[in-house]
Amino acid sequence: MRTLIGAACAMLLISTAAAFAGQTEGLIKKVDKDTLTLTLDDGKAYKLNAETDLDSLKPGMDIVIAYDVSNGENVVTDMQLPDSDQN
Repeated sequence: MRTLIGAACAMLLISTAAAFAGQTEGLIKKVDKDTLTLTLDDGKAYKLNAETDLDSLKPGMDIVIAYDVSNGENVVTDMQLPDSDQN
């Protein structure tokens, strides 16, 4: 019975987390190194983690972002930058 309840709780957590996940793409408008925030040209802001190489993010650059919503903030979980040989 415990295993069944544990599995049901795990399924609920997975489905709940998936409901808050998203993906977007756009042009970088602003990178704020003090608050670790990336703003896209649509005005939406995304929180970066401390390990992000902020120097590789430049305004005007195309980007694809995967994110989760946590405590009302869009938190970047993954990102894809254009290939450097395309520039």
